[in-house]
Amino acid sequence: MHDLGYSGWWQLIPFAPAMMMIIDGEHKENEYGPALKSNTISKSEQWTKFICVLILYLLFLYWVESWWGLLVIPFIYDVYITKKIKWQWWKESEGPVKWVMSWVDALVFALVAVYFINLFFFQNYVIPSSSLEKSLLTGDYLFVSKMSYGPRIPETPLTMPLTQHTLPVFESKSYIEWPHWDYRRVKGLGKVQLNDIVVFNYPAGDTLTADLRHQAEDFYRNCYGYGYGQWPERPNPDSLSIEQRMKYFNDLYQLGRKYIQNNVQEFGNIITRPTDRRENYVKRCVGLPGQTLQIKDRIIYLDGKANKEPDNVQYTYHIKLKQRLSDDMMKELGITMEDLMSLNTLGYMPLTNHALKELQKRQDLVDSIALNKDTDEWDIYPLNGNLHWTRDNYGPVWIPKKGESIELNLKNLPIYERPIRTYEGNQLEVRDGKIYINGQASSKYTFKLDYYWMMGDNRHNSLDSRYWGFVPEDHIVGKPIFIWWSSDPDRHGFSGIRWNRLFRFVDNIK
Repeated sequence: MHDLGYSGWWQLIPFAPAMMMIIDGEHKENEYGPALKSNTISKSEQWTKFICVLILYLLFLYWVESWWGLLVIPFIYDVYITKKIKWQWWKESEGPVKWVMSWVDALVFALVAVYFINLFFFQNYVIPSSSLEKSLLTGDYLFVSKMSYGPRIPETPLTMPLTQHTLPVFESKSYIEWPHWDYRRVKGLGKVQLNDIVVFNYPAGDTLTADLRHQAEDFYRNCYGYGYGQWPERPNPDSLSIEQRMKYFNDLYQLGRKYIQNNVQEFGNIITRPTDRRENYVKRCVGLPGQTLQIKDRIIYLDGKANKEPDNVQYTYHIKLKQRLSDDMMKELGITMEDLMSLNTLGYMPLTNHALKELQKRQDLVDSIALNKDTDEWDIYPLNGNLHWTRDNYGPVWIPKKGESIELNLKNLPIYERPIRTYEGNQLEVRDGKIYINGQASSKYTFKLDYYWMMGDNRHNSLDSRYWGFVPEDHIVGKPIFIWWSSDPDRHGFSGIRWNRLFRFVDNIK
């Protein structure tokens, strides 16, 4: 990966956890009995420990490619050799101070250790929705490797461990936006491969509303949606010229945004989040940088060649039942209560190919089954494109690749303006039918980042790249390795544990 690192003294913060672990570990030794006290440990043993820790620390600095951490070495030297600084002064106190501080010490050590491990090595993640079913199920707990694609140096390093963006109870930000570092990723074990299941930060989550009832919603989609509602006598965009159409969609967006701004009691204030503090999503990568993707009749084509569908891909079907589905049949076919609720309220539900074939055989149970051919266009990316794409027939669209260029014009600008403006930080505007990037008239743009196309296996029940576009490389979090726990939200107790999914490797889920 190209090093886009920020060189400053704030780079010390990622190494503070390592230092605190070293300090804490040494003093934990010293509190257990006289045999472990520093005055009984030989100088050679102290130097041996110091040298081992120093080598490991230097290897870590070499890996993350930032030598500001060398400033920490004198403190490590003091912990093991000179012992001049009283890191745990409170142990000499009496009464409640010693008791309270011992708990504070243990808690701080645990939080810092978790922060350090989650930042550079692995993190646990739970599947909260059905967008990847039946490949990954709601209630699957994933072991997500940061090493697979290389961990990111945090863009907002000052954050409360075990939180993503909000403090529980207080409902306030769990991070401080200063200092803010530019994107940089250290070397990992590999890169994102086609059909990998990937955890990433939600790209459209840069802007949202503060009210908790609306935070999970797509802000941009809402702006256009409310804009449509506020402008009932709007023109048909097909009848407009390209310049008129761009103005029309901009006016539509601004109208919806103004509606949200004017209804603070409902939505709260409009807020922003940095990249690494946005919601975590998990989808399958179905398009790599430099590939041309097109969806025709639900099948994904890459550079003209059909991509293999996941084994448990799902689409929604309109179903009329003659009688209620039994619990045993629902369990056998992988139909959840969420699926059944969709059928009862909307008239359709998702089915795998296996479930579809089994239900088609049951004429005593099913009156009719028909594919849901919803052709809504208004919420499909780009929201201002008027390209008449749908979730089942989309593109073709070229996925940007770092170092490669694309010819820009007013027709394809809606597809690429978000990467150019939002993800790569350029000023972009259109004047007199010409595109200006950073004040210069431009007919071509060279991308600075790689981009990916992510989709859920539950194709008709997944908000993915078809709705909010490309996923930049700086949003990639990690790769799920295995499922370490799985519980069925529709069942309780031991019957809810999916024993056959425990410690199942995600790479084996094709």
